[in-house]
Amino acid sequence: MNTITQSANNEWNAQSSGQAIGQRVSALGEHATLFSTVLVLGWIGAMKFTAYEAGAIEGLVASSPLVSWLYSVLSLQGTSNLIGSIEIVTAVTLLIGIRYKSAAILGALAAVATFTVTSSFLFTAPGWEASLGGFPALSVVPGQFLLKDVVLLAAAVTLLGKALNR
Repeated sequence: MNTITQSANNEWNAQSSGQAIGQRVSALGEHATLFSTVLVLGWIGAMKFTAYEAGAIEGLVASSPLVSWLYSVLSLQGTSNLIGSIEIVTAVTLLIGIRYKSAAILGALAAVATFTVTSSFLFTAPGWEASLGGFPALSVVPGQFLLKDVVLLAAAVTLLGKALNR
């Protein structure tokens, strides 16, 4: 009996150890998701205040039925500044969300909205490589450049779920 009990305890300890490692890896992944999303939003948002970035996003914004109207209200740089401000505020709100649940929810909702809009550019911007036969061959810019926003959208949805479950 003692050998059976010891064997069962060893098996339980191994499972428990594996679960503990799994929980640590999951926690690391959750933190990495949050901080990498904040980094991307903050950095790209800050870049929107440069003429270079304002020009770089012009074609994407102009081809989108969701945001092209901004150019009729604001200048090229004004539109870019507005988008950058939204991205930076979203990043800061996600950071504040570490302490406050409502900020975490608001920041995650803003990130979901941001990455939903940018992911939609895959369908509105000329992103298919004609020399390779068009769809589904993505051009490097903007097609492959925008593809990362699908992953960022998934990260934002994950952050929203985590915030709602707190």
